Amino acid sequence: MISYGFTKEVDAPFEQILERLPKLLEKEGFGVVSTIDIGQKMRDKLGIDFRKYVIVGACNPKNAYKAITAEENIGLMLPCNMIVYEKDGKTVVGSIRPSEMMKTIGNDALTAVAAEVEVSLKRVLDSI
Repeated sequence: MISYGFTKEVDAPFEQILERLPKLLEKEGFGVVSTIDIGQKMRDKLGIDFRKYVIVGACNPKNAYKAITAEENIGLMLPCNMIVYEKDGKTVVGSIRPSEMMKTIGNDALTAVAAEVEVSLKRVLDSI
């Protein structure tokens, strides 16, 4: 287990998980604001044949508003990233742990928002 995020291995196909993720995030009040296909970028920019690996940027507008209101520059750490990749015949899904990221800021208002966001992201991961 990593300290800065949660990960989960599943037997479902990569494409199926990637397709389901936005719907699961939406149930928790998030929208997908970015999708970065790292495998494709490695092929296009470096000519490297890289495995399927996608970073999904998710934003919950209500909590983003609370965070930016509490700490103007917190946008440097937004959106919340999730990852989906293939490893050893499995699909791995991961989520950032906002509580860990906000520890470096030292703002109690952000700590509360991060805890709320983390619970939601964990529910998304658990529902996969």
